[in-house]
Amino acid sequence: MSAFIPFGNIRETAVRLAQTTPVTDMHTHLYAPEFGELLLWGIDELLTYHYLISESFRWSTEEYDQFWSMTKREQADWIWQKLFIEHSPVSEAASGFITVLHRMGLDVSSRNLDDYRQAFESRTTEQQVDMIMELAKVKKIVMTNDPFDPVERKVWLEGNGKKDDRFYAALRVDGLLNDWPNAVNSLVELGYDVEAEWTERTKQETRRFLAEWIERMDALYLAVSMTGDFQYPAEDHRSRMIDDVMVPVCQQLNIPFALMIGVRRKVNPELRLAGDMSMRSDVSAVEALCRKYPNQKFLITMLARENQHELTVLARKFRNLMIFGCWWFLHIESMVEEMTRFRVELLGTSMIPQHSDCRVFEQLIYKWDHSRTIIGNVIADKYERLHRSGWGVTEDEMKRDFDDLLNRNFWRFLGREAEA
Repeated sequence: MSAFIPFGNIRETAVRLAQTTPVTDMHTHLYAPEFGELLLWGIDELLTYHYLISESFRWSTEEYDQFWSMTKREQADWIWQKLFIEHSPVSEAASGFITVLHRMGLDVSSRNLDDYRQAFESRTTEQQVDMIMELAKVKKIVMTNDPFDPVERKVWLEGNGKKDDRFYAALRVDGLLNDWPNAVNSLVELGYDVEAEWTERTKQETRRFLAEWIERMDALYLAVSMTGDFQYPAEDHRSRMIDDVMVPVCQQLNIPFALMIGVRRKVNPELRLAGDMSMRSDVSAVEALCRKYPNQKFLITMLARENQHELTVLARKFRNLMIFGCWWFLHIESMVEEMTRFRVELLGTSMIPQHSDCRVFEQLIYKWDHSRTIIGNVIADKYERLHRSGWGVTEDEMKRDFDDLLNRNFWRFLGREAEA
């Protein structure tokens, strides 16, 4: 057994290991380079991220339509002026953009947006992906994949979706659960014998669709984003779809079902994607799922701060429940610290503290940089208390703990620990 770390070195060691342990980013909206235009990267994509769009309008009296009529580059220039030139970029999303530039070795003091663009444009997509993953120390990325998207579907059908072994699939099932009438039309177009009425044939064919696409993608889990009014069990389409299709297929293929609960869509439709909101949810829906299906694994994250403590307590009661990440509006430093702290105090290291939820590739840098520092300091507090109680910790034990938190817990929950 290696020597215990002296008290004075515990925090530095914990923060260093938190910053350097390779990560499996288990939920993103990123794509491998093979997916072409679906992979978003570069200065203009970073600046037109929906967080920055909505924040910019707080400083503007212009009409929304005027913004949407601009080219992407013009939108990026407008946001740059509003949030970075006319005001200091102190919000999480704005300061994160500065972190990206700084970590990429660019002179952020110059405030020269064209220079930044040229630096990005000097690299190919593949070069950029390699560099960003190295800087962020992210070794594996789980995408969010929708076979109803014709652009994405073409990549999978041509057999190109598995070329880069750093990228994994998660099959998105929002349409099936939240927009059944349109999903029926899509399934029929893809050759599945379904109808709007919930017949035995429709159930069978929907299960066949999921099973075929899970196997085609080697999808690690099913994923759905639910509005905050999600109830289970209920006399509605969602409960029928979960009971008759989702859970049976997950159990057949031995994969988890991931539910991200708490969205309120289009609070301000004029902001488009930037117009969504959070909503407090009923944790008892998760409780009912875990109790009814004790052999089915559920990955759960919720969007409202008010739900976090109850969800974490629930995870103490059900080993088939893995909570993950600080999702969307919770991915800010104050919430990451609060949530990480009480999760560790209730669950130890048996959870997944963070995922990036990135939509633009370079966001991996700041979302993981900022979170790693917080996670490292929270765990350091616990190590220091153990030391004061006479329980020393070694560097090997710390490495094990951070590997669990940032990488191995996810793969272990999937039953695929050999891939960690």
